[in-house]
Amino acid sequence: MTDTLTPAADRSTDTENVARLLDHTGARIRDERLDPWIADVDAPMLRQLYRDMALTRRLDAEGVALQRQGHLGLWAPAQGQEAVQIGTAWACQDDDFLFPSYREIGIELVRGVEPADFVMVWHGVQHSSFDPFAVHIASPQIIIGAQSLHAVGYAMGIQRDGGDQVAVAYFGDGATSQGDVNEAMVFAASFGSPIVFVCSNNQWAISEPVALQAQYPIAGRAPGFGIPSMRVDGNDVLACLAAMRWAADHARSGRGPAFLEAVTYRLGPHTTSDDPTRYRDAAEVEHWRARDPLTRVETYLRGLGAFDDAFAAAVSADADRFTAAMRRAVVDTPAPAPLGVFDHVYAEPHTGIDEQRAAYAAYLDGFADGGAA
Repeated sequence: MTDTLTPAADRSTDTENVARLLDHTGARIRDERLDPWIADVDAPMLRQLYRDMALTRRLDAEGVALQRQGHLGLWAPAQGQEAVQIGTAWACQDDDFLFPSYREIGIELVRGVEPADFVMVWHGVQHSSFDPFAVHIASPQIIIGAQSLHAVGYAMGIQRDGGDQVAVAYFGDGATSQGDVNEAMVFAASFGSPIVFVCSNNQWAISEPVALQAQYPIAGRAPGFGIPSMRVDGNDVLACLAAMRWAADHARSGRGPAFLEAVTYRLGPHTTSDDPTRYRDAAEVEHWRARDPLTRVETYLRGLGAFDDAFAAAVSADADRFTAAMRRAVVDTPAPAPLGVFDHVYAEPHTGIDEQRAAYAAYLDGFADGGAA
């Protein structure tokens, strides 16, 4: 099941040298490595995968709209990356613990995170929203790659507790240049930890193309740490489901970590503060739009007779309700008291926080007296 280093002729810009089960047109193709892992996937399951991808896209669009309208400070769009998120999340057991970056909204949707919890942190009224232990997802990490170390630590804890769970670390292609990710792979391989590393290679680390930091496919790095890897079509939800089932089974069965490189594309900006037209071609974006992960599943389902207007309307209605709840949560939440920013930073009283609170209170009092800051 391991893909070793790709020949030099097929460098990191080759996005076709991947394992897949649905081609760009939505036609089912065979892959001897992946086929056994989706033998149980039927039309109802495919419809569930499509629904979750569609809801992810809609909640993502709502997040962008809320930011543009001044309700959110920032949003990290996920358009184009729905398949890797939904496919890998559905391949996990409910008690597997997932460690996302700031872009993995799809895995949160699968795990039942509430609409409000997608926006309240970005709205600036909470330090964190959902309870990580209720949904088995760590709070999204802003520091690039840091969650990979957290995930390995959790996986080592699973080993010591004698559990059968798996930890999953999600990160982008840019994070593979960070020391944290490489250190995490050293620890995971050294201790044989039950962890899966999922790299969503969306071709751009902000404005830096993947070819600048990776002369060969990223999946080729993992075997150097002693970690088997697979390079999969990240726009093919069936392939992502199958590859993750393989990787999770490998880790869960005591054979140590596994690594997936999901080759996908970020159709939108890196965040809402980014302008991607300054560094990439419109033709490149259109090339990837033709490989849309939702369109290919819809095409496949229509071929099975499992996608009709009624199903499309039901999915749209679900998305309407979800995004309306997101918007209500933001619009109806009163602005917090300024000094509330110091609440819940530490579990126990802390003198440093007390000093900062007092200093900020004095600063605010200066405005109350008509003074200048």
